[in-house]
Amino acid sequence: MAVIVTVEIPGGTQEQYEETTRLLQAAEWFPPAGFIAHAAGPDGSGGWRIVDFWESEGDFHAFVEKARPIFDRGGVRTILPTVQEAVSVMVRPEPK
Repeated sequence: MAVIVTVEIPGGTQEQYEETTRLLQAAEWFPPAGFIAHAAGPDGSGGWRIVDFWESEGDFHAFVEKARPIFDRGGVRTILPTVQEAVSVMVRPEPK
């Protein structure tokens, strides 16, 4: 079952996000198994919000375990994820 994962990073910055994303994308295992889509931006209260779509909650947790050293290196220590079932996930098709 696909899931929507919302991650709140209180006090997170765009600079932290961009550096962490650069490190993640450079990892030999990226993109991780089960990853579907990702969006991120300021949360409006001085932090950062990430919304991901994953094939399963287990795939998300496996990603977090692999990515933990990268999060630490990028200075991202506090994440508050919520996970909910996704009834439907649509992404724009690749152009033909």
